[in-house]
Amino acid sequence: MSTQIHPSGEGFTYGDYVKWPEGERWELIDGVAYDMTPAPLRRHQDLSRELFVQVCNFLKDKPCKAYDAPFDVRLPEGDEADDLVPTVVQPDIAVICDLKKLDDRGCRGAPDFVVEVVSPSTSAKDQIQKTALYERHGVREYWVIHPTDKLLTVRLLGADAKYGVPVIREGKGRIEVATLPGLEVDLDAVFAE
Repeated sequence: MSTQIHPSGEGFTYGDYVKWPEGERWELIDGVAYDMTPAPLRRHQDLSRELFVQVCNFLKDKPCKAYDAPFDVRLPEGDEADDLVPTVVQPDIAVICDLKKLDDRGCRGAPDFVVEVVSPSTSAKDQIQKTALYERHGVREYWVIHPTDKLLTVRLLGADAKYGVPVIREGKGRIEVATLPGLEVDLDAVFAE
């Protein structure tokens, strides 16, 4: 269950986050900590893995890298030191094309393409808070996969640095990833049971 543990808003930072016990999964959104345990359900893992494989196969000869959770994405507010960054998330899939953003700790800065597979405990956070977060930090394309409803919501960053009207697709057929021209995702395979 994704549980907010610091409702007072005093704020945690990446410096606090790296000191927490290994084996626990957390995310920080604007200094508020969310417990990411227990592990996702098997269906969530199946969907995420199939999409990750399709993305990785496409990227084999491309200058971008794909990572799946757990993988830390630090989203600084400016040029503050890592220890002061108030936001670190672990998207199910993150694709980074500016390889200077990668370091041994993960990614510092906005990935180009992010995918979240929602579960009952993370649905609101993924669709509301993370949408606003990813838009604010400049994630160019954000997909939210709804396993139970077999739906895909796609948000693209416009020239005004805002997400336009989302595209909502049934989990069938093929869909192009706008930020990775030439990649057509087979949604039938992603949503296969």
